[in-house]
Amino acid sequence: MNLAQILPSIIADNNLHARWLNTLSLMENTGARKISASEDPLTVTYIILKHAAEEHRHAFYLKKQIEKTNRELCPTYAAEYLLAPACSRYYLNQLDIDVCRYLKKDFSLTGKDLRFAAYLLVTYAIEVRADELYPVYQDALESVASKVNVKSIILEEEGHLEEMINQLVKFSPDWELHAQKAVEFETRLFNGWVDALVKECATNN
Repeated sequence: MNLAQILPSIIADNNLHARWLNTLSLMENTGARKISASEDPLTVTYIILKHAAEEHRHAFYLKKQIEKTNRELCPTYAAEYLLAPACSRYYLNQLDIDVCRYLKKDFSLTGKDLRFAAYLLVTYAIEVRADELYPVYQDALESVASKVNVKSIILEEEGHLEEMINQLVKFSPDWELHAQKAVEFETRLFNGWVDALVKECATNN
């Protein structure tokens, strides 16, 4: 079962939908914190600051959308307020580990150079996924005339992907090869995450 197939059952259940939104908020917040952690205090760029700020705003926006599910706000990112909590927390952290191992092996990078290169590849892979996930979610919302809306996130994520490509072009002439490797790591983790969502939703139903 893919994400498009499971989203209708999540949206139809206000409790699941609130936890889904909170889970997306967690993941956006995790991404924002990882971007900030990769920053060099002296050479951080406008684009990196902008990207971190927008990811934090997405986390907040998704949290606010929970109000439209007619459920009490999920007050924290504690496990009981998330879907597939272990997998959702593991996802970005494991992607970061996989990409760092790849960069150490192929580029022998360390320190701030490793952090910046990992930021480029991890964020690229996540933006590719976001460009797929949010439109699918928006379509599912519109099909049932839900009050929840993620159109503003879709627009900003499209801009993020273009910005990541521009930075990757400067990073390496073979950027597409390395970016594809990051996408492969992410795809494996994403598929595991969707499987965990399917199992949890089946348990709740």
